[in-house]
Amino acid sequence: MGFMDKLFGSAKEYPPLNKDNPAAQKIDALRQPVEKLLSEVKDPVEVVPGDETAFFFIGKPPKKFGVAWVGKDGKVVNFKSLVEEKGLSIISLERLSDRLKQIYIQHQEEPRYSVTINEKQVVVTPSEALKNDIRKVIEDTVG
Repeated sequence: MGFMDKLFGSAKEYPPLNKDNPAAQKIDALRQPVEKLLSEVKDPVEVVPGDETAFFFIGKPPKKFGVAWVGKDGKVVNFKSLVEEKGLSIISLERLSDRLKQIYIQHQEEPRYSVTINEKQVVVTPSEALKNDIRKVIEDTVG
């Protein structure tokens, strides 16, 4: 949260995520790759944890954001790696981004929490519906 956010209150405050919450346990199960990803990102991060995958909205969704995810194998995947590894076109990425934006908007009312990971404040959205919608859109695009 930047100085201007604190001063003018434009950043939302969320209640802390309880360590006993299943979402916290899912994040802990992927802690090493999650910490690595967060260490490489300067923008705000929102995580949607799953049993074997955690999805990340990086930036300020739904307006300007990127998406990354990490699986139990610890591999981080993002738009850049999809282009390099899967040969996705810019048009495919734009469609994926548009679909993810719509999904994010549809789930804006989901409960959100706050957690600190490696001294970085992270928003956590422990929504199975959101996670499943993200996974489906990515699978439909990537194949």
